[in-house]
Amino acid sequence: MTDARLRRGRGSLAVSFFVQGVTFALLVTRIPAIQDQYGISDGLLPAFLAAVPILAGVASVATEKVVAQVGPAVVLRWAQPFVLLALLAVGMGSELWHAAIALGLFGLAVGALDASMNMLGVSLQRAYGRSIMLGFHASYSLGGIAGASLAWVGAHWHLSLFVSYLPVVAVLLPVAFVGSRWYVAGGESEPAEAGDAKGSGVVFKVLLPLCLVMTFAYIGDSTVSNWSAKYLQDVLGSSEELATVPYNAYMVTTLLGRAVGDFGVRRLGAVVVVRAGAVLAGLGFAAVAAAPGAWAGIAGFTVLGFGLSVIVPQTFAAAGRLFPGASDAAVARLNVFNYVGFLVGSPLVGALGDAWSYRGAMLVPMVLVLVTVVYATSFGAREARYGGGHERPRTVDVG
Repeated sequence: MTDARLRRGRGSLAVSFFVQGVTFALLVTRIPAIQDQYGISDGLLPAFLAAVPILAGVASVATEKVVAQVGPAVVLRWAQPFVLLALLAVGMGSELWHAAIALGLFGLAVGALDASMNMLGVSLQRAYGRSIMLGFHASYSLGGIAGASLAWVGAHWHLSLFVSYLPVVAVLLPVAFVGSRWYVAGGESEPAEAGDAKGSGVVFKVLLPLCLVMTFAYIGDSTVSNWSAKYLQDVLGSSEELATVPYNAYMVTTLLGRAVGDFGVRRLGAVVVVRAGAVLAGLGFAAVAAAPGAWAGIAGFTVLGFGLSVIVPQTFAAAGRLFPGASDAAVARLNVFNYVGFLVGSPLVGALGDAWSYRGAMLVPMVLVLVTVVYATSFGAREARYGGGHERPRTVDVG
């Protein structure tokens, strides 16, 4: 495979991650507007929201089978436009059944998209022979910031969901179609590591530590997404305006952490970077739990962004290294635990906050994310720069 083709493939996949970041942010940041448009009660809303990750998990498992026949590039080429159209459908309806169908289609398409997108990322990293996975997720974070900003504009100008979504979909849909022309899968497989000596299948016992790490990371992420504003306002006594700052700060530091994370992996190895990220995230949660005031709480959420930013991309990359002969299947199965973390995280913190205290509830994701320090050996040898051992010798740099 030529270096030019790899560069084009890397660029087009980064665009895909960016588009998905925009799309997902436009959905989740307008949930109150969706609830109002469809008249969804507070009691029914959690069921609607839970349906999206549940269906996404189902689709992720199904994607493993489809990819075996047509490859991840084909799945991603069609899943991404479908996600965009499902987002537009969310903004078009007025009845509860409209919302149920639109959100259900969104969840199914997102599961296929997330799985195939990360499959291609793992494959391209193998072809490059060095860490590039964090760069893709940095594009996703940048898209998330852009999407949240666009959502703010829609809310500020009191635009309907359809009017807010239509121009974004009109721009991103052709971008996704054109960019999909250059999707490429990476090169040859690497030598198998322990637990996959034959490289022929996924051994769940070997994958399980990474599944737990993925779940714990997304429990931490969903805690910030769903509870940072409430925590700052209700526990730390901030104003409503100031309560919007922690999530924005978290998103920015997530972007920054991912932007420089590949360099850290190349210099220090995946194990060191993941352990450092887990410790930073733990310190961030501890700072939030002990914060005497709003700005101290914001500082804690900011540190959290740096810490959690590196864990998820490296978890996908580690799955590909552990099962080089079945990396697509490993990524598809691991991706399910992304949604498990989302499903568990928000209700867990809410229940603990109501029954105990929200300060105490912040200690639970802290402990869970620190478990990653123990499981970090699953990310490769300590001296790893790319994963299993070292970067492959290169004669030409491809980007």
